[in-house]
Amino acid sequence: MQHSAVPELELAHTNTRPIHWVATATALAGVVALSSGLQPDSAHAAQAAGPQTKSAPAAAAPATTGVAFPLDCGPVKAVVQKKASGDLDGDGRPETVAVVHCDAGMGTPPDGVYVLTQGAGAAEPRVVATLVAPKARETVTTFAVRDGAVLATLLGYSTADVPSCCPDVKETAKWQWQNGKFVRSIPGNAQNV
Repeated sequence: MQHSAVPELELAHTNTRPIHWVATATALAGVVALSSGLQPDSAHAAQAAGPQTKSAPAAAAPATTGVAFPLDCGPVKAVVQKKASGDLDGDGRPETVAVVHCDAGMGTPPDGVYVLTQGAGAAEPRVVATLVAPKARETVTTFAVRDGAVLATLLGYSTADVPSCCPDVKETAKWQWQNGKFVRSIPGNAQNV
């Protein structure tokens, strides 16, 4: 360690006094106040020069309101619990996948998972596929449409003797459009809950 040739008492910056802290705090407050008043201009994206191509406007995904789902709910109505959209068949038009169940007063009614499409010029969307039928007694817990596939986690029952309150099987499923129909994959991954 090298010692200074100047005695410590003569180095003003080594002994802090309250006035030093006040000056530092005042300077810092001034910088903060000044910086909050100075904001950069908002960014503007520049369009690259080159050929301009106009694409067709993106088609809207089919709505679920007013759709008659193939679900027998008796005196209660069908409720769309979850929905997601994406182009599942590669035709450039989005489909909507809906998780639907009967609006039961209590308990957990089974879900149905349906694919809706609406052709160009069609007045109403229509159900074109049932991925999970309510008679399978399954409940959808997680659900998404990603990369042209429908992904879901299903809770179900190992036998008909298992009470409806207590599903004992959990499985994941994936459906993709192949050769004109939806094909379910990720089979055999059922787990006891």
